[in-house]
Amino acid sequence: MDPYDSDSSVDEDFTETGVLLGYAAEEVVEDTISHLGGWPKWLDDKTPPPGDYANCKVCNSPMILLLELHGDLPDHFPTDERRLYIFGCPRKPCNRKPGSVRAYRSIRKVTWESIQEQCKPVKEEKKVEPKPSAPPSPGQIWARGSAASAANPFATPKPATTTPVPAPAPSTPSINVLAESFADKVRLSSPGPTNPSAATKPKPESQAQTPWPAQSEFPAPYTNFFLDAEYETMSRPSTPKIPDNVTMEPMDEEGQSSGTAELKDTFESELDRAFMKFSMRLGHNPEQVLRYEYRGTPLLYNYADQVGKRLHTEHSAGHVTTTGGGNLPPCDYCGSPRVFEMQLAPHAISVLEEGRPGVGLGEGDAGMEWGTIILGVCSKDCGPETIGQVGWREEWAGVQWEDLK
Repeated sequence: MDPYDSDSSVDEDFTETGVLLGYAAEEVVEDTISHLGGWPKWLDDKTPPPGDYANCKVCNSPMILLLELHGDLPDHFPTDERRLYIFGCPRKPCNRKPGSVRAYRSIRKVTWESIQEQCKPVKEEKKVEPKPSAPPSPGQIWARGSAASAANPFATPKPATTTPVPAPAPSTPSINVLAESFADKVRLSSPGPTNPSAATKPKPESQAQTPWPAQSEFPAPYTNFFLDAEYETMSRPSTPKIPDNVTMEPMDEEGQSSGTAELKDTFESELDRAFMKFSMRLGHNPEQVLRYEYRGTPLLYNYADQVGKRLHTEHSAGHVTTTGGGNLPPCDYCGSPRVFEMQLAPHAISVLEEGRPGVGLGEGDAGMEWGTIILGVCSKDCGPETIGQVGWREEWAGVQWEDLK
């Protein structure tokens, strides 16, 4: 097993994993959709999210945007247009409380016919194939590299031996067609089975909704930063060494040392395995603000909080495993399993809060105190049944708060 718990290719002095990293950029790189901070943009200006999606669940006041991510996955959902959003409440009384960070997925399903029809004006040649391949991501923007690996730039990497294939023509003009995106850097597996026994709630588009608040009702936004992307690379793996002055005593049948468990507890608390792994992994690429690996494995900040306990298991033999989504709550709307898609890294806080004016918040403005925000999404990418209709789904945002001990 690779020590970084991810598919990788080794090249003497460094390792490249299947995780796509996002970096903040003040200028547009290739992706004009994905960004940190700023104001959100919608798939359709006429179909903003339901008004209650704007509000913190703690204080019921409008939140501000942390991330908008172009999320098309043509290898997985070739006729779906997707965007992901994470909002957070900046008010101090709401900090560290459930519901102060919320995540959404915007989805519009189109048809192959409409894609092909819209592509006609820009296609010079059409290669006859027995079966057409998935169209490229409409927002192909983030990462650099071969556009042939069409998918989301933030997902599982293509194998090093994969032979590039000609990219198909651009998709519908409703989204800007650019060179490459996070989606382009990934290859995806098949969606998981639906869980028919899971409780589901009404689809937002089937109910009357309160309007999205006017921009003047929101706190001042964070500065807008665009996103660039590169695959994660790390120097040769190294394993943390136990300090010379620490000894580990043999364990008895109940897992206790022959003397006392205090030494083991003290050692583990001092070296906090989760945080050590988290910080060492991020240390290879300290400027990263986002980690993307669709159906991959999140990097946990903590094993002991609610999120850590849900996603982390330790076998009796001492082997540690972090699940990629098997323990995520199912989709609230269709009951399908959820899968891991991406997470925000702590450096995003430094980027967003640097020079931020506390307009309209005064004493109530608070700095962000999370270690990471993990996004789990519906594996079926459920959305409106009506072709062309934009729908909204609230997804699972697992927040691991900074340890203030």
